[in-house]
Amino acid sequence: MKISLLAILMAVLVIGGCSKPKGVFKPGQLWLDNNGVHLNAHGGGIMIHDNTYYWFGEHKTEGKAGNKALVGVHCYSSKDLYNWKDEGVALSVVSDTTSLIVKGCVIERPKVIFNAKTKKFVMWFHHELKGMGYDAAMTGLAVSDHVTGPYQYIKSMNPNAGVWPINYPDSLKTRKVDMDTIKQWSPTWRKEVELGYFLRRDFEKGQMARDMTLFVDDDGKAYHIHSSENNQTLHISELTEDYLGFSDKYTRVLEGKANEAPALFKRGNQYYMISSGCTGWKPNPARSAMATHPLGKWTELGNPSQGSEEDVRTTFHSQSTFVLPLIGQKDAYVYMGDRWVPNNAIDGRYIWLPMEFEADRPIVKWYAEWDLSIFNEGENE
Repeated sequence: MKISLLAILMAVLVIGGCSKPKGVFKPGQLWLDNNGVHLNAHGGGIMIHDNTYYWFGEHKTEGKAGNKALVGVHCYSSKDLYNWKDEGVALSVVSDTTSLIVKGCVIERPKVIFNAKTKKFVMWFHHELKGMGYDAAMTGLAVSDHVTGPYQYIKSMNPNAGVWPINYPDSLKTRKVDMDTIKQWSPTWRKEVELGYFLRRDFEKGQMARDMTLFVDDDGKAYHIHSSENNQTLHISELTEDYLGFSDKYTRVLEGKANEAPALFKRGNQYYMISSGCTGWKPNPARSAMATHPLGKWTELGNPSQGSEEDVRTTFHSQSTFVLPLIGQKDAYVYMGDRWVPNNAIDGRYIWLPMEFEADRPIVKWYAEWDLSIFNEGENE
C-alpha cells in the first residue's frame, strides 16, 4: 500500500512538473546568468540557431560613460529563455586608434542573422564614431563562422549612397528649399522633412542609420530597418543575398513621424512593427504598424500598450528592441524592451512581456511575473 501510494505521488509530481515551465520572467528585476551576474545585452536581439536562442546586446559598464562601447557586443545562449549561459564577448572593440571600432565609440542595437547559403553569421549594428557624438549615424558590419563569435569587424557605412527609395516620387527629387529660413519644428519645417529634405541632403554621401533591427523573411530575403533622416523617417532596406551589403532597394516608412527603436516581425501573411518616439533615454508611448510586405505601405495601428495611464504613457517604462517568435509555437511572440538607466548604464533592466493580438492588432499588457505557459492554447480564453 505504501509503495502504491508513493508511486502515485511520484507520478503526480512528474506530470505536474512536465506541465510547468522551468522558470519565470520578472520584468524589470535583476536577471542573472549562469555565473550569477546580471545579463549584459542591452538594446539587443535574439537569433535562433539549432533550436537554441542566442541573445546579442550592448555590453554596458558602470556609470554614464558605460553607454560608450568600452567592451563590445555580448552574447548569451539559452534553451528555455529563462536561463542564460554567458558565451562571452562576440564582438570586441579594439585599442587601435585607426580602427572605426576603437574603444570609446558607440555600438548600439546589434542584431545577428544567419545566411543559409554562405553559412556565415552576420551582425549589423548602429555605429557612431569616437568623439563625434551621434553625427556619423552609420551602420556597422561584422561576420563570423560561429554563432557565438568571435565576429570580425568588416566596415561601417551610411547606406544607399546615390540611390533613391523606390517609393520616392520623381517630382520631389529636384525640390529646392532653404531650411535656414524655416523655423525648426514648425509645421512648415515638419512638412519639408516629410517630403524628404534630409533624404535629398544625404543623397550623395549615404543616408543616416541610427536605431536599427534586422528581419529575415520566409523566402530568405533579409531587411535592414533603421531610423534615418535625423530620426524623422524610417528606412527599410533590402540586403544583398549574402547579407553583407545593401541591394539598392529601399523604402521610406512613416515619413516625418519620428520613429526609432524598430522591431519587425511576421504573423501569418502580415508584417508588424513596434517602435517608439524620440525622447532620448526617457520612455514614451510605443507605436505599432502593419504592412503586407516589408517594402510596402505601412499602416499605423497606435500604441500597443494596455494598462494604467502610466504604463501606456511610458510603455511600462521601456523602449522596444526586438519581438521574438518562439520556437515551435504558432503566433507566440515576446515583446523585448529595455529600461534604460543612463547614469549607470550597467544597471539597465529588461522588460519582456507576452504579445497578444486583438483583431490583428498587437497588444502588450503588464505582468509582474509570468511564464511561457501563457501561450498555451486556451490560456487567454
